[in-house]
Amino acid sequence: MTNHVVLFEPVMPANTGNIARTTAGTNAVLHLIEPLGFEISDKTVKRAGLDYWDHVDLVMHKSLPDFLATLKPTDQLYLVSKFANQDYTDPNYADESGDHYFLFGKETTGLPEVFMRQNPEKAIRIPQNDDHIRSLNLSNTVAIVLYEALRQQDFAHLDKIHTYEQDKLK
Repeated sequence: MTNHVVLFEPVMPANTGNIARTTAGTNAVLHLIEPLGFEISDKTVKRAGLDYWDHVDLVMHKSLPDFLATLKPTDQLYLVSKFANQDYTDPNYADESGDHYFLFGKETTGLPEVFMRQNPEKAIRIPQNDDHIRSLNLSNTVAIVLYEALRQQDFAHLDKIHTYEQDKLK
């Protein structure tokens, strides 16, 4: 079982760079669905990801239908949106029957409304105060959801203990 972070038409390079760093640090695969609002070589993307880009497992997709065509029947797709009835903590991410794909919408408009209406059972949300803000920051949202999945998976394949001595060896 692998966790996948999927960004639908991201527009802010710094968010994508931060998310790339998070996926590199968690062994998750990063998928970007075109069109992007920036060039992947953009210095802002690279700066946010620092020197971690070599460790990012990056997959590009030409469109949402192209991405969806890559999913296997056993894969679990979650649509992360504030327009959902299910909390992000509700699903069982420890289910090992397939990979877990977390699809996040464009920073400015989210996921396509028609697509969301066709798949309400796959939608999850992070509770927030909608009176004060429109949405949470995308890179923060990715980290919250991804780390909940990893927590349920007992942080498989991740270091649970880190010591100063380990840093000295690097």
